[in-house]
Amino acid sequence: MTGPSITRRGFMGGVAGAAAAQMVRTVVAQTADIGTKIKAGVIGLGGRGNMIAQLVEAHGGYELTAVADYFPGVAEEAGRQFSIPEKNRFSGLMGYRRLLESGVEAVFLETPPYCFPDHVEAAVEAGVHVYLAKPVACDVPGCLRVAEAAKRAKDAGRCFLIDFQTRTDPFFIEGVDRVRRGEIGPLGLVSSLYTDESFSDPPLTDTVESRLQHLIWVNDDGLGGGYLVNAGIHAVDVALWLAGGVPVSAVGASRVARSDPHGDSHDVYSVTYEFADGLIVNHRGEHLRNKFDFHCDCVAHGRDGYLECGYSNSVALHGKQDWPGGKVEDLYVAGARRNIASFHTAVVNKDASNPTVEPSINANLAVMLGREACLRRSRVTWDEMIKESRRIEPDLRGLKA
Repeated sequence: MTGPSITRRGFMGGVAGAAAAQMVRTVVAQTADIGTKIKAGVIGLGGRGNMIAQLVEAHGGYELTAVADYFPGVAEEAGRQFSIPEKNRFSGLMGYRRLLESGVEAVFLETPPYCFPDHVEAAVEAGVHVYLAKPVACDVPGCLRVAEAAKRAKDAGRCFLIDFQTRTDPFFIEGVDRVRRGEIGPLGLVSSLYTDESFSDPPLTDTVESRLQHLIWVNDDGLGGGYLVNAGIHAVDVALWLAGGVPVSAVGASRVARSDPHGDSHDVYSVTYEFADGLIVNHRGEHLRNKFDFHCDCVAHGRDGYLECGYSNSVALHGKQDWPGGKVEDLYVAGARRNIASFHTAVVNKDASNPTVEPSINANLAVMLGREACLRRSRVTWDEMIKESRRIEPDLRGLKA
């Protein structure tokens, strides 16, 4: 299933001002104020999945009733950690289906992204509310499947939240809003940067089982989307937020530069996006173990000033009237905490407006456009990418059901 063709125009639309504020209306819900416990399950209990489960438990408005992970040992350990009944600790490739049949009302999806389209479709079919990590898929067909499933969830009155952290931060929200109000004048260029070390990339084995752990899967385009899609998406998402739409086309180049690579993901990339109004967005990144600091930054260059913002830094505007902004809180945790609180509020209030879906799908498709342009080293348009819908299929033979 590939879902319907979606044109660039059909998925236009950033989230600004009031819409962004709506996404984070409830920053942190206090346990004493929560009157409704939502039965929740977590699928994928690796590093971030386990952290999400801890935040869900700490929120106070959820009751963790089931966990699932491909690896039995991980599922069992998480089950003991969160006091989950043994009958609700599921493992194997089909463990997610058994979790969805266990009586959960909401599910938190934290597996390698290759799994997300299948898991999302099953969750929506089961009628549960969906909290989804990014990226939502590894290829365009998978992304379109998630978009279509999210639409069905909304039509059915189910909540669907995609966990981008920067759009929850109050300084990011106000900074983008100030740009939208024209405080730096018309935008001419938006530049973004993502740098971090590469993940462990050991030799391939008889099956991909060994690559489903410890973020090794980020090295594989078919399992994790690759470095641009999986990591660079954070910075590109902010650039799209500032731009207020999605690009017409992209051109770029990329390569593999890490030592002793075994996965197929390129780890050094530079891409230039062009927008219908002439705006240019440049994004570059590298994932090498070269002692260079972590950066997830974005700068909007206007005719009268500029806005600079960083995932682990600060947000500030410099123009005719400076705005000092402020230091960004630890977004990795704080952003997830705010999203978990907003998700609870939406479920309790039966608010299926699901404002995170459209900008998140846009960001996912934009980094896939960048990946295609970089791999081909030629110009690729948004509509060409959607029409081609290139599928990336990893070899899953040998995995246990």
